[in-house]
Amino acid sequence: MKKEGMKCVSCGKTAKKAKLRFQGAEIDGWKCSCGEEYFHPEQAERILLLNKILTKEYKIKLGQIRSNLIIRIPTELADALGLHKGENVLIKAEGLKKLHIEAA
Repeated sequence: MKKEGMKCVSCGKTAKKAKLRFQGAEIDGWKCSCGEEYFHPEQAERILLLNKILTKEYKIKLGQIRSNLIIRIPTELADALGLHKGENVLIKAEGLKKLHIEAA
């Protein structure tokens, strides 16, 4: 029978699966009865990337394919938001010079 959890490095007990707060977001992880917490590494890394890009501005030059203008999304931004080629995004005008882009 396989146990769900991981061994706590502080006390040696089994840490149980739990939802944990990490830099303002809820992610998966493990929590031990001694209070030690272990965050899911990939989810924690994604939150770190998201927090990094939230402090940046990206100046992007518009391109053109035939009669359509295109926006190129920097790799760092696409990775942090989990965007991939072929995915749909929603674009909405929010004023004369403002666009809102949202992953669909």
